[in-house]
Amino acid sequence: MHDVSDPNTWGAALDEAVNVVGRGGLVVLPTDTVYGIGADAFSPPAVAALLAAKGRGRQMPPPVLVPDVRTLDGLATQVPVSVRELVAAFWPGGLTVICHAQPSLAWDLGETRGTVALRMPDHPAALALLRRTGPMAVSSANRTGGPAALSARDAVDQLGDAVAVYLDAGTAPGGVASTIVDATGGTLRLVRAGAIDLATLRAVAPMEGEDDAG
Repeated sequence: MHDVSDPNTWGAALDEAVNVVGRGGLVVLPTDTVYGIGADAFSPPAVAALLAAKGRGRQMPPPVLVPDVRTLDGLATQVPVSVRELVAAFWPGGLTVICHAQPSLAWDLGETRGTVALRMPDHPAALALLRRTGPMAVSSANRTGGPAALSARDAVDQLGDAVAVYLDAGTAPGGVASTIVDATGGTLRLVRAGAIDLATLRAVAPMEGEDDAG
């Protein structure tokens, strides 16, 4: 386990994490919501290893974390203005947006049906890593069905030796998973309530929520 709570001393830890990701290995990293397990988004074997470590199938593809708002247009297409408004308001932060993926991308995240879930985390260590690795497939650092990891130790207890490097920045500040919004339909739709509530989202863009069901 490597301490990345201080930017002045995290250099060697990030170097090792970058090397592991480049070799197709898995890392656990802190984010502003909960800890995540990450892999090179453009390495199908690495993404498959991530899903296997979590005990989940290809029918549940992982989201992709990005280091910069500008990465949105490199990975997604047909991005509606409403999504750009949400991203401007809540990135970096606890908002994941599901968009149509760029069809030219050479990746295999699972059964995505041509979509990709994107988020820019608001955590200095996560962003420092992402700036060096590029987009990473990152899911919550727990076994499927298990509790979200709020610390690196929580992640170790669930994922063990499946992960090559654990980056430890103390307790996750948010403690709640990101809010997920689907932007692939005609209107925005709340898929999962999380770090950002529906009313806060609706203050920026119109959105269907659970209260609109039926």
